[in-house]
Amino acid sequence: MIIRHSLTILLAAALGGAVLAADPGATGGGGLALRASKVLIAAYDGPAVLNHGIVLVKDGLIEAVGPARSTPVPAGYVLVGLGKRWLAPGMIDLHSHVGGTWDINDMVFLTNPGLRANTAVRPGNSNLDRAVAGGVTTILFIPGSGSNMGGQGVLLRTGEETYGGAELRAPGSLKVAQAGNPEGYIFGVGRSFMNWNLRNTFKRGIAYAKRWEQAEATAVKQPDRNPQWEIFRHLRKNEAQVSTHTQVYQVVLATITIIAQELEMPVYIDHGTFDGYRAAELAEQANVPAILGPRSIDAPAGYWFRMWSGSQVERVQGVAAGYQERGHRMVGFNTDAPVVPQEELSLQAAVGVRYGFDNSEMDALRGVTSVPAKAAGIDQRAGSIEVGKEANLLILNGDPIDPRTGVEAVYSRGRKVYDTALDRRRW
Repeated sequence: MIIRHSLTILLAAALGGAVLAADPGATGGGGLALRASKVLIAAYDGPAVLNHGIVLVKDGLIEAVGPARSTPVPAGYVLVGLGKRWLAPGMIDLHSHVGGTWDINDMVFLTNPGLRANTAVRPGNSNLDRAVAGGVTTILFIPGSGSNMGGQGVLLRTGEETYGGAELRAPGSLKVAQAGNPEGYIFGVGRSFMNWNLRNTFKRGIAYAKRWEQAEATAVKQPDRNPQWEIFRHLRKNEAQVSTHTQVYQVVLATITIIAQELEMPVYIDHGTFDGYRAAELAEQANVPAILGPRSIDAPAGYWFRMWSGSQVERVQGVAAGYQERGHRMVGFNTDAPVVPQEELSLQAAVGVRYGFDNSEMDALRGVTSVPAKAAGIDQRAGSIEVGKEANLLILNGDPIDPRTGVEAVYSRGRKVYDTALDRRRW
Protein backbone atom coordinates (compact mmCIF):
# COMPACT_ATOMS: atom_id res chain seq x y z
CA MET A 1 0.00 0.00 0.00
CA ILE A 2 1.32 3.49 -0.85
CA ILE A 3 1.42 5.80 2.17
CA ARG A 4 0.69 9.33 0.93
CA HIS A 5 1.89 11.24 3.98
CA SER A 6 4.23 10.37 6.85
CA LEU A 7 2.47 9.67 10.13
CA THR A 8 3.54 8.46 13.56
CA ILE A 9 2.38 4.91 14.17
CA LEU A 10 0.94 4.33 17.65
CA LEU A 11 0.24 0.91 19.12
CA ALA A 12 -3.32 0.35 20.26
CA ALA A 13 -3.42 -2.85 22.32
CA ALA A 14 -7.17 -2.77 22.64
CA LEU A 15 -7.53 -2.91 18.87
CA GLY A 16 -4.69 -5.30 18.40
CA GLY A 17 -3.30 -3.26 15.53
CA ALA A 18 -1.77 0.04 14.47
CA VAL A 19 -3.56 3.38 14.64
CA LEU A 20 -2.50 6.44 12.66
CA ALA A 21 -1.90 9.60 14.70
CA ALA A 22 -2.04 13.14 13.35
CA ASP A 23 1.10 14.62 11.80
CA PRO A 24 3.12 17.07 13.88
CA GLY A 25 1.74 20.47 12.91
CA ALA A 26 -1.66 19.18 11.82
CA THR A 27 -4.84 19.63 13.82
CA GLY A 28 -4.70 17.23 16.76
CA GLY A 29 -0.98 16.65 16.43
CA GLY A 30 1.95 18.25 18.18
CA GLY A 31 3.97 21.16 16.85
CA LEU A 32 6.24 21.21 13.81
CA ALA A 33 9.31 23.36 13.15
CA LEU A 34 10.68 23.58 9.59
CA ARG A 35 14.15 25.09 9.16
CA ALA A 36 15.16 26.01 5.61
CA SER A 37 17.96 27.88 3.85
CA LYS A 38 15.31 30.08 2.18
CA VAL A 39 11.76 30.75 3.29
CA LEU A 40 9.83 32.35 0.42
CA ILE A 41 7.29 34.39 2.37
CA ALA A 42 5.72 35.90 -0.80
CA ALA A 43 3.58 38.41 1.13
CA TYR A 44 1.51 40.63 -1.17
CA ASP A 45 2.46 43.78 0.78
CA GLY A 46 5.49 42.65 2.69
CA PRO A 47 8.70 40.63 2.61
CA ALA A 48 9.46 38.26 -0.23
CA VAL A 49 12.16 36.04 1.27
CA LEU A 50 13.81 35.16 4.58
CA ASN A 51 17.25 33.54 4.43
CA HIS A 52 18.01 30.82 6.98
CA GLY A 53 14.56 30.90 8.48
CA ILE A 54 12.32 28.74 10.61
CA VAL A 55 8.56 28.24 10.38
CA LEU A 56 6.55 26.94 13.32
CA VAL A 57 3.30 25.08 12.59
CA LYS A 58 0.61 24.18 15.11
CA ASP A 59 -2.95 22.89 14.60
CA GLY A 60 -2.70 23.35 10.84
CA LEU A 61 -1.75 27.03 11.04
CA ILE A 62 1.49 28.98 10.78
CA GLU A 63 2.39 29.97 14.33
CA ALA A 64 5.65 31.86 13.81
CA VAL A 65 8.12 32.82 11.07
CA GLY A 66 11.58 34.13 11.88
CA PRO A 67 15.35 33.79 11.62
CA ALA A 68 16.55 30.32 12.59
CA ARG A 69 19.16 31.64 15.03
CA SER A 70 16.72 33.77 17.03
CA THR A 71 13.39 31.92 16.80
CA PRO A 72 13.01 29.45 19.68
CA VAL A 73 11.47 26.06 19.01
CA PRO A 74 8.95 25.23 21.77
CA ALA A 75 9.45 22.06 23.76
CA GLY A 76 7.82 19.04 22.19
CA TYR A 77 7.88 20.37 18.61
CA VAL A 78 9.33 18.11 15.92
CA LEU A 79 12.24 19.95 14.29
CA VAL A 80 12.83 19.13 10.61
CA GLY A 81 16.04 20.50 9.10
CA LEU A 82 15.66 20.97 5.35
CA GLY A 83 19.31 21.74 4.65
CA LYS A 84 19.68 23.73 1.43
CA ARG A 85 16.06 23.20 0.44
CA TRP A 86 13.61 26.07 0.09
CA LEU A 87 10.23 26.50 1.72
CA ALA A 88 7.42 28.18 -0.26
CA PRO A 89 3.67 28.73 0.09
CA GLY A 90 1.36 26.33 -1.74
CA MET A 91 0.29 27.57 -5.16
CA ILE A 92 -3.25 28.68 -6.06
CA ASP A 93 -4.95 28.32 -9.46
CA LEU A 94 -8.17 30.28 -9.96
CA HIS A 95 -9.13 28.63 -13.25
CA SER A 96 -9.45 24.85 -13.16
CA HIS A 97 -11.89 22.29 -14.53
CA VAL A 98 -10.27 19.13 -13.09
CA GLY A 99 -11.77 19.08 -9.59
CA GLY A 100 -14.23 16.34 -10.46
CA THR A 101 -16.51 15.08 -13.20
CA TRP A 102 -17.11 16.88 -16.48
CA ASP A 103 -20.81 17.75 -16.05
CA ILE A 104 -19.91 21.37 -15.31
CA ASN A 105 -21.12 23.07 -18.48
CA ASP A 106 -24.92 22.79 -18.37
CA MET A 107 -26.14 25.40 -20.85
CA VAL A 108 -29.75 25.57 -19.69
CA PHE A 109 -30.07 29.30 -20.26
CA LEU A 110 -27.60 31.91 -21.45
CA THR A 111 -27.20 32.94 -17.78
CA ASN A 112 -27.35 30.27 -15.04
CA PRO A 113 -26.37 31.85 -11.70
CA GLY A 114 -27.94 29.07 -9.63
CA LEU A 115 -25.90 26.15 -10.99
CA ARG A 116 -23.12 24.83 -8.72
CA ALA A 117 -19.91 23.06 -9.66
CA ASN A 118 -19.51 21.58 -6.16
CA THR A 119 -21.99 18.82 -7.07
CA ALA A 120 -19.34 17.47 -9.48
CA VAL A 121 -16.37 17.48 -7.06
CA ARG A 122 -14.30 14.29 -6.75
CA PRO A 123 -11.62 14.84 -4.08
CA GLY A 124 -8.37 12.98 -4.57
CA ASN A 125 -8.91 12.29 -8.28
CA SER A 126 -5.80 11.61 -10.36
CA ASN A 127 -5.65 15.16 -11.74
CA LEU A 128 -5.60 16.57 -8.21
CA ASP A 129 -2.99 14.02 -7.15
CA ARG A 130 -0.70 15.37 -9.87
CA ALA A 131 -1.60 18.94 -8.90
CA VAL A 132 -0.29 18.26 -5.40
CA ALA A 133 2.93 16.82 -6.83
CA GLY A 134 3.32 20.05 -8.80
CA GLY A 135 2.89 22.21 -5.70
CA VAL A 136 -0.69 23.35 -6.36
CA THR A 137 -2.53 23.19 -3.03
CA THR A 138 -5.66 25.19 -3.91
CA ILE A 139 -7.82 25.43 -7.04
CA LEU A 140 -10.99 27.18 -8.06
CA PHE A 141 -13.08 24.47 -9.73
CA ILE A 142 -15.45 26.33 -12.05
CA PRO A 143 -18.11 25.67 -14.69
CA GLY A 144 -17.25 25.86 -18.38
CA SER A 145 -17.74 28.83 -20.67
CA GLY A 146 -20.48 27.63 -23.00
CA SER A 147 -22.91 30.23 -21.65
CA ASN A 148 -22.59 33.82 -20.44
CA MET A 149 -22.98 32.81 -16.81
CA GLY A 150 -22.16 29.18 -16.13
CA GLY A 151 -22.82 29.14 -12.38
CA GLN A 152 -20.85 28.94 -9.16
CA GLY A 153 -17.35 27.62 -8.67
CA VAL A 154 -15.91 26.13 -5.48
CA LEU A 155 -12.49 26.70 -3.90
CA LEU A 156 -10.87 23.34 -3.14
CA ARG A 157 -7.82 22.06 -1.30
CA THR A 158 -6.17 19.55 -3.60
CA GLY A 159 -4.55 17.25 -1.04
CA GLU A 160 -7.73 15.97 0.60
CA GLU A 161 -9.69 12.75 0.13
CA THR A 162 -13.09 13.88 1.43
CA TYR A 163 -15.31 16.73 0.30
CA GLY A 164 -15.47 18.16 3.81
CA GLY A 165 -11.69 18.45 3.94
CA ALA A 166 -11.37 19.67 0.37
CA GLU A 167 -13.89 22.52 0.48
CA LEU A 168 -12.14 25.79 1.26
CA ARG A 169 -15.10 28.00 0.32
CA ALA A 170 -18.42 27.54 -1.44
CA PRO A 171 -19.39 29.47 -3.39
CA GLY A 172 -15.91 30.14 -4.68
CA SER A 173 -16.97 32.47 -7.49
CA LEU A 174 -19.69 33.27 -10.00
CA LYS A 175 -18.39 32.23 -13.41
CA VAL A 176 -19.08 34.71 -16.22
CA ALA A 177 -17.91 34.28 -19.81
CA GLN A 178 -17.77 37.09 -22.35
CA ALA A 179 -17.24 36.60 -26.08
CA GLY A 180 -15.57 33.60 -27.67
CA ASN A 181 -17.21 30.35 -26.48
CA PRO A 182 -20.66 31.70 -25.43
CA GLU A 183 -21.10 33.35 -28.82
CA GLY A 184 -21.84 29.84 -30.08
CA TYR A 185 -24.77 29.37 -27.66
CA ILE A 186 -27.61 27.62 -29.57
CA PHE A 187 -27.79 29.60 -32.84
CA GLY A 188 -25.24 32.19 -31.80
CA VAL A 189 -25.45 35.46 -29.86
CA GLY A 190 -23.63 38.74 -30.34
CA ARG A 191 -21.70 40.76 -27.80
CA SER A 192 -24.32 43.50 -27.55
CA PHE A 193 -26.97 41.01 -26.44
CA MET A 194 -24.52 39.25 -24.09
CA ASN A 195 -23.74 42.57 -22.38
CA TRP A 196 -27.45 43.42 -22.09
CA ASN A 197 -28.32 39.97 -20.75
CA LEU A 198 -25.50 40.03 -18.19
CA ARG A 199 -26.62 43.45 -16.95
CA ASN A 200 -30.19 42.23 -16.69
CA THR A 201 -29.20 39.13 -14.71
CA PHE A 202 -26.90 41.06 -12.39
CA LYS A 203 -29.51 43.74 -11.71
CA ARG A 204 -32.12 41.15 -10.81
CA GLY A 205 -29.68 39.36 -8.51
CA ILE A 206 -28.57 42.62 -6.88
CA ALA A 207 -32.20 43.62 -6.30
CA TYR A 208 -32.77 40.26 -4.57
CA ALA A 209 -29.69 40.76 -2.37
CA LYS A 210 -30.79 44.29 -1.44
CA ARG A 211 -34.20 43.03 -0.33
CA TRP A 212 -32.46 40.63 2.04
CA GLU A 213 -30.12 43.34 3.29
CA GLN A 214 -33.07 45.62 4.03
CA ALA A 215 -34.93 42.85 5.84
CA GLU A 216 -31.87 42.01 7.95
CA ALA A 217 -31.24 45.67 8.79
CA THR A 218 -34.84 46.45 9.82
CA ALA A 219 -35.80 43.05 11.31
CA VAL A 220 -38.82 42.78 8.99
CA LYS A 221 -40.02 39.52 7.49
CA GLN A 222 -37.36 37.96 5.31
CA PRO A 223 -38.06 37.51 1.58
CA ASP A 224 -38.61 34.06 0.14
CA ARG A 225 -35.28 32.36 -0.45
CA ASN A 226 -34.47 31.74 -4.13
CA PRO A 227 -31.43 29.53 -4.86
CA GLN A 228 -31.13 31.14 -8.29
CA TRP A 229 -30.14 34.48 -6.74
CA GLU A 230 -28.44 33.53 -3.45
CA ILE A 231 -24.97 33.96 -4.96
CA PHE A 232 -25.56 37.71 -5.23
CA ARG A 233 -25.85 38.01 -1.44
CA HIS A 234 -22.33 36.58 -1.21
CA LEU A 235 -21.04 38.87 -3.95
CA ARG A 236 -22.47 41.96 -2.25
CA LYS A 237 -20.57 41.02 0.94
CA ASN A 238 -17.38 40.14 -1.00
CA GLU A 239 -17.73 36.57 0.30
CA ALA A 240 -17.34 35.48 -3.33
CA GLN A 241 -16.17 37.19 -6.50
CA VAL A 242 -17.05 37.19 -10.18
CA SER A 243 -14.43 35.25 -12.16
CA THR A 244 -14.75 36.41 -15.75
CA HIS A 245 -13.62 34.43 -18.77
CA THR A 246 -12.74 37.48 -20.82
CA GLN A 247 -10.14 38.04 -23.51
CA VAL A 248 -9.31 40.58 -26.20
CA TYR A 249 -9.40 44.26 -25.32
CA GLN A 250 -13.07 44.91 -26.12
CA VAL A 251 -14.50 42.41 -23.66
CA VAL A 252 -11.85 42.93 -20.98
CA LEU A 253 -12.92 46.56 -21.11
CA ALA A 254 -16.57 45.49 -20.79
CA THR A 255 -15.72 43.41 -17.69
CA ILE A 256 -14.15 46.41 -16.00
CA THR A 257 -16.70 49.04 -16.99
CA ILE A 258 -19.88 46.98 -16.56
CA ILE A 259 -19.21 44.52 -13.74
CA ALA A 260 -16.69 46.43 -11.63
CA GLN A 261 -17.55 50.09 -12.21
CA GLU A 262 -21.23 50.18 -13.13
CA LEU A 263 -22.54 47.27 -11.05
CA GLU A 264 -19.88 47.53 -8.31
CA MET A 265 -19.33 43.79 -8.10
CA PRO A 266 -16.01 42.28 -6.91
CA VAL A 267 -14.52 40.80 -10.08
CA TYR A 268 -11.25 39.62 -11.55
CA ILE A 269 -10.14 39.07 -15.13
CA ASP A 270 -9.74 35.38 -15.90
CA HIS A 271 -7.76 34.79 -19.14
CA GLY A 272 -7.19 38.44 -20.15
CA THR A 273 -5.19 37.20 -23.11
CA PHE A 274 -4.54 38.37 -26.67
CA ASP A 275 -4.42 42.18 -26.37
CA GLY A 276 -6.46 42.42 -23.16
CA TYR A 277 -3.44 44.09 -21.53
CA ARG A 278 -4.42 47.30 -23.33
CA ALA A 279 -7.00 47.72 -20.53
CA ALA A 280 -4.41 47.19 -17.77
CA GLU A 281 -4.32 50.80 -16.53
CA LEU A 282 -8.10 50.90 -16.13
CA ALA A 283 -8.08 47.48 -14.44
CA GLU A 284 -5.54 48.72 -11.89
CA GLN A 285 -7.58 51.87 -11.22
CA ALA A 286 -10.74 49.79 -10.75
CA ASN A 287 -8.97 47.29 -8.45
CA VAL A 288 -9.63 44.40 -10.86
CA PRO A 289 -6.93 41.69 -10.65
CA ALA A 290 -5.78 39.93 -13.82
CA ILE A 291 -5.33 36.15 -13.52
CA LEU A 292 -3.81 35.31 -16.90
CA GLY A 293 -3.59 32.18 -19.01
CA PRO A 294 -3.38 29.66 -20.43
CA ARG A 295 -2.17 31.64 -23.46
CA SER A 296 1.05 33.48 -22.56
CA ILE A 297 1.82 35.55 -25.65
CA ASP A 298 0.08 37.83 -28.10
CA ALA A 299 1.61 37.14 -31.51
CA PRO A 300 1.32 39.05 -34.78
CA ALA A 301 -1.91 37.92 -36.41
CA GLY A 302 -3.43 37.76 -39.84
CA TYR A 303 -5.85 40.29 -41.30
CA TRP A 304 -9.09 38.56 -40.33
CA PHE A 305 -8.08 37.98 -36.72
CA ARG A 306 -6.99 41.61 -36.40
CA MET A 307 -10.37 42.67 -37.76
CA TRP A 308 -12.21 40.41 -35.27
CA SER A 309 -10.14 41.20 -32.19
CA GLY A 310 -8.89 44.71 -32.80
CA SER A 311 -5.36 43.45 -32.08
CA GLN A 312 -2.61 45.84 -33.12
CA VAL A 313 0.38 43.77 -31.99
CA GLU A 314 3.29 43.65 -34.41
CA ARG A 315 5.69 41.60 -32.28
CA VAL A 316 5.62 38.64 -29.89
CA GLN A 317 4.23 40.29 -26.74
CA GLY A 318 4.18 38.61 -23.35
CA VAL A 319 0.64 38.94 -21.99
CA ALA A 320 1.67 39.20 -18.32
CA ALA A 321 4.45 41.64 -19.23
CA GLY A 322 1.89 43.75 -21.10
CA TYR A 323 -0.19 44.18 -17.94
CA GLN A 324 2.85 44.78 -15.75
CA GLU A 325 4.40 47.34 -18.09
CA ARG A 326 1.18 49.36 -17.93
CA GLY A 327 1.31 49.55 -14.16
CA HIS A 328 -0.98 46.69 -13.18
CA ARG A 329 0.25 45.19 -9.93
CA MET A 330 -2.29 42.40 -9.31
CA VAL A 331 -1.11 40.02 -12.03
CA GLY A 332 -1.45 36.27 -11.56
CA PHE A 333 -1.38 33.11 -13.67
CA ASN A 334 -3.72 30.19 -14.39
CA THR A 335 -3.71 26.95 -16.36
CA ASP A 336 -7.36 26.52 -17.42
CA ALA A 337 -6.62 22.86 -16.58
CA PRO A 338 -6.76 20.53 -18.38
CA VAL A 339 -5.88 22.94 -21.24
CA VAL A 340 -2.52 23.21 -19.51
CA PRO A 341 -2.04 20.37 -16.98
CA GLN A 342 -2.86 21.46 -13.44
CA GLU A 343 0.60 20.54 -12.16
CA GLU A 344 2.21 23.02 -14.59
CA LEU A 345 0.95 26.19 -12.90
CA SER A 346 4.49 27.23 -11.95
CA LEU A 347 5.51 26.73 -15.58
CA GLN A 348 2.83 29.24 -16.62
CA ALA A 349 4.55 31.81 -14.41
CA ALA A 350 7.94 30.81 -15.81
CA VAL A 351 6.75 31.36 -19.37
CA GLY A 352 5.45 34.77 -18.32
CA VAL A 353 8.97 35.62 -17.11
CA ARG A 354 10.48 34.23 -20.31
CA TYR A 355 8.35 36.70 -22.28
CA GLY A 356 9.19 39.81 -20.31
CA PHE A 357 7.43 39.66 -16.93
CA ASP A 358 9.75 41.28 -14.36
CA ASN A 359 10.50 38.82 -11.56
CA SER A 360 13.23 40.82 -9.84
CA GLU A 361 10.94 41.33 -6.81
CA MET A 362 9.60 37.73 -6.89
CA ASP A 363 6.32 38.85 -8.50
CA ALA A 364 6.06 35.65 -10.55
CA LEU A 365 5.83 33.60 -7.34
CA ARG A 366 3.32 36.09 -5.94
CA GLY A 367 1.38 35.56 -9.18
CA VAL A 368 0.68 31.94 -8.20
CA THR A 369 0.33 32.54 -4.44
CA SER A 370 -0.55 35.86 -2.80
CA VAL A 371 -2.06 37.57 -5.88
CA PRO A 372 -4.68 34.86 -6.57
CA ALA A 373 -5.34 34.61 -2.82
CA LYS A 374 -6.07 38.35 -2.73
CA ALA A 375 -8.17 38.16 -5.92
CA ALA A 376 -10.30 35.36 -4.44
CA GLY A 377 -10.66 37.01 -1.03
CA ILE A 378 -8.83 34.22 0.81
CA ASP A 379 -5.66 36.18 1.55
CA GLN A 380 -6.31 35.99 5.29
CA ARG A 381 -6.16 32.19 5.02
CA ALA A 382 -3.71 31.32 2.25
CA GLY A 383 -1.21 32.58 -0.31
CA SER A 384 1.89 33.38 1.79
CA ILE A 385 3.94 32.14 4.73
CA GLU A 386 2.61 34.47 7.41
CA VAL A 387 1.39 33.98 10.95
CA GLY A 388 -2.22 32.83 11.23
CA LYS A 389 -2.56 31.40 7.73
CA GLU A 390 -3.09 27.76 6.83
CA ALA A 391 0.18 25.86 6.73
CA ASN A 392 0.06 25.01 3.00
CA LEU A 393 3.77 24.62 2.36
CA LEU A 394 6.12 23.30 -0.33
CA ILE A 395 9.60 21.87 0.18
CA LEU A 396 11.61 22.53 -2.98
CA ASN A 397 15.16 22.05 -4.23
CA GLY A 398 15.28 25.57 -5.70
CA ASP A 399 13.32 28.48 -7.10
CA PRO A 400 9.69 27.38 -7.73
CA ILE A 401 9.54 29.49 -10.92
CA ASP A 402 12.56 27.68 -12.39
CA PRO A 403 11.25 24.72 -14.47
CA ARG A 404 14.23 22.65 -13.32
CA THR A 405 13.08 22.81 -9.69
CA GLY A 406 11.40 19.79 -8.14
CA VAL A 407 8.75 19.64 -5.43
CA GLU A 408 10.00 17.23 -2.76
CA ALA A 409 7.17 17.44 -0.22
CA VAL A 410 3.84 19.23 0.30
CA TYR A 411 1.98 20.13 3.47
CA SER A 412 -1.73 20.95 3.54
CA ARG A 413 -2.81 22.58 6.80
CA GLY A 414 0.27 21.15 8.47
CA ARG A 415 -0.34 17.59 7.26
CA LYS A 416 2.17 16.09 4.87
CA VAL A 417 0.18 15.05 1.80
CA TYR A 418 3.06 14.37 -0.56
CA ASP A 419 6.63 13.16 -0.09
CA THR A 420 8.83 12.00 -2.96
CA ALA A 421 10.66 9.69 -0.58
CA LEU A 422 7.44 7.68 -0.23
CA ASP A 423 5.33 8.39 -3.29
CA ARG A 424 6.93 9.93 -6.35
CA ARG A 425 4.09 10.66 -8.79
CA ARG A 426 4.85 10.46 -12.48
CA TRP A 427 2.86 11.46 -15.55
